[in-house]
Amino acid sequence: MDYKENFERLVNIMDELREKCPWDKKQTIHTLRSMTIEETYELADAITEENWQEIKEELGDILLHILFYTRIATEQNKFVLNDVLDTICNKLIIRHPHIYGDVKVNDDEDVKKNWEKIKLSEGKDSVLSGVPVSLPAVVKATRIQEKSKQVGFEWKRTEDVWMKVEEEMNELQEAVKNNDAKEIENEFGDVLFSLVNYARFLNVDAENALEQTNKKFIWRFTQMEKIAKEKGMNLYDMSLEEMDAIWNIVKKQNIIA
Repeated sequence: MDYKENFERLVNIMDELREKCPWDKKQTIHTLRSMTIEETYELADAITEENWQEIKEELGDILLHILFYTRIATEQNKFVLNDVLDTICNKLIIRHPHIYGDVKVNDDEDVKKNWEKIKLSEGKDSVLSGVPVSLPAVVKATRIQEKSKQVGFEWKRTEDVWMKVEEEMNELQEAVKNNDAKEIENEFGDVLFSLVNYARFLNVDAENALEQTNKKFIWRFTQMEKIAKEKGMNLYDMSLEEMDAIWNIVKKQNIIA
């Protein structure tokens, strides 16, 4: 069975579920929304883990959600599946004039600049208007910076970006000295934003880097709990020095599960 037959099979299954399953019949675009977000995060987790089996399964779940929304739209006479396919095909052709037209590009940066110019010509109010409001803050900061870069609003040297980080850190410390809660929050946000920018210049995915650190901390902390328990100890009753001693033992193992 080729992918065309499997795709049609999935569409038919979706139609049957919508017509016959009590749970599927109840769903709306609003009830599906949170589940779609959850599925997207599960895919993100699988990508971070480079777990290809999980990536395959999560992609299937997301594909099912796409068909689910489309089925609901069809019921409400908004659009049909072919409209979705036709729209994305046309969008990709229009936004890749270096493939389907006579536009010349030198590299991927030229491609991204052309992409943003085309979006503006399609009626976007701002280069930044395509950044989803509900994106996680670190991801959003990265996308904002990537998009502003396309119009040339970008540092030239990595060293300059780091100087900006240091400048923002100094301003944060000044706010701390002044004990100004609102200003501390503002300056802390500026530090994070500048660090995300620095990460871009280092070709580091800030969101993924932070998630890797989260996972590392979780693993080390749970190992510390395990070792303490084996010693007949409880973290609640231990001093910071005692916990830190175990923490350093765990760090030397240099293993992330």
